[in-house]
Amino acid sequence: MLGPTTPLVCNPAIVLCPRSPDHSSGFTLLELMVVLAIAALVLTITPPLFTAAVPGVELKASARRVMAGLRLARESAIRNGRDIAFILDVEARTFEVGDEFRNGKLGQDLELRLEAAETEQLGEHRGAVRFFPDGSSTGGRIILARKDRGYQVGVQWLTGRVLMASWQAE
Repeated sequence: MLGPTTPLVCNPAIVLCPRSPDHSSGFTLLELMVVLAIAALVLTITPPLFTAAVPGVELKASARRVMAGLRLARESAIRNGRDIAFILDVEARTFEVGDEFRNGKLGQDLELRLEAAETEQLGEHRGAVRFFPDGSSTGGRIILARKDRGYQVGVQWLTGRVLMASWQAE
């Protein structure tokens, strides 16, 4: 039996031991100030890194959106057994897939260029890539760029295959 003068032997592996009064839990004010200073430094350095990466991400996302629209037009032409056109408006920076399908909007600060068959030129700023029920197309290339660099999305006329590659002004 333990009395008031018997020292308490604590085995941390078996029992939770009470802390002695000279051990305090928590952080000191100096430790908190150092952590806050580091956090403030990290927050001031990272925003410029994100804003520098955003234009490149937006450019690639727009190229992927065009690629997805072209693929949707091809798949719809095959599935429905009729011609489907992917129409690009370079000035408005929009595209349409067929009559009843989805429309898309591209970034406002992108340079767009459409190289399509002469028969598919719908005006000064509009043109199309037409897909046929057998999967073939009129072919074409859409260039999305910013400062002489960007992506080109091409459509092979014989197979209708849609490909994306890096592009750089010559």
